[in-house]
Amino acid sequence: MIIIRGINKIKKYKGAVVALGVFDGMHRGHRNILQDTVKIARRIKGTSIALTFFPHPQNKESLYSLEHRLRLIAELGVDVCVVAKFSRSFAKISPVDFITKILVKKIGARFICVGKNFRFGNQARGDYKLLKQAAGKYNFKLKAFNIIRSKGLVISSTVIRKLIKSSEIKKAEELLGRRVSILGSVIRGTKLGRLLGFPTANINPHHEVIPSSGIYAVQIIFCAKVYNGICYIGRRPTIHTKNRSIHVEAHIFNFRKNIYDKLLEIQFIRRIRTDKKFTSIRDLSYQIQKDVITAHKLLR
Repeated sequence: MIIIRGINKIKKYKGAVVALGVFDGMHRGHRNILQDTVKIARRIKGTSIALTFFPHPQNKESLYSLEHRLRLIAELGVDVCVVAKFSRSFAKISPVDFITKILVKKIGARFICVGKNFRFGNQARGDYKLLKQAAGKYNFKLKAFNIIRSKGLVISSTVIRKLIKSSEIKKAEELLGRRVSILGSVIRGTKLGRLLGFPTANINPHHEVIPSSGIYAVQIIFCAKVYNGICYIGRRPTIHTKNRSIHVEAHIFNFRKNIYDKLLEIQFIRRIRTDKKFTSIRDLSYQIQKDVITAHKLLR
C-alpha cells in the first residue's frame, strides 16, 4: 500500500474509489467500508483509496496508533492511504471546499464510500447527505453505510474502547471482527523476567488502548510470523521499584532473538488471571510457571 502523508502530496488516480473516515477503531463497520472500497475499485479496474485523518478530529483517544491503523488498512488490500494532517487550518476548510478541492480536484474521486455518521469540514457541518447532493453535480457515485450492531451493542470505537479497558476481550473481538491487539516497539527493561526464568520483551504500546492489568494468553506477530506466549500488564506490585507506571511485557515461547527497537503486534486470546502481589519473588516465579502451562493449554 502506498502511504501519502499530507493533502498537498495527493495526486489524481485512475478510477479513484475513496473510503472516507477516521477509521480509528478499524472495527467491523470500518472494515465493511474499506472492503467494499477495494471490491468496487477492482470491479472498475480503478484505485482503492482510504482518506483518513491524524490526529483525531474530535481529539478522542484512538484504539490504535497511526502506524497500527495503517497496517490494518493495508491488510484489507487498499492500494493507497492518504493521511491528512488535522491541523487548525485544515479544520477551517468548509464542507463544500473539502468536496470540490480535495475529493474532486485533487483525488478525482469517481466513487465515495462513507459511514452515515461521518462528519467533515468546518465545525463538522458536512455529512453524507451533502455528499449525496454533490454526487450528481461533480460526477461521482456515493455509497453510504449504516451504523451496525452486534448482539444489541452499537459497533463503535467508544464502546470497544470501554470493553478493552475492562478486559472483556471476547466481546471486543466480536465488535472488531478481529482479535484485540496492540502494536508496540520493544524497549530495554530491567531484565527482571530473565531473573525469574522467563525473559520478556518490554513493549512501548505507542499510546494505544490496552486491556486492564493481568496475565494474558497471547499470540505475537513478528516479521510476519506468529508465536505463542503470555503477556503481563500491570505495575509490578511484588517488586518494590520507584517506577509505578503500567508495564507491558511479553514472554514469547521458544524464542531467543534480540528484538530491541523492533515492532511486535500482541494479539490477546484470553485473560488468565488478574495481577496480584506475591509475598516473594520465588512465589511469583512459581505462579508464572503455572501461567505458562495454562497459556499453552489455551493456545493449543
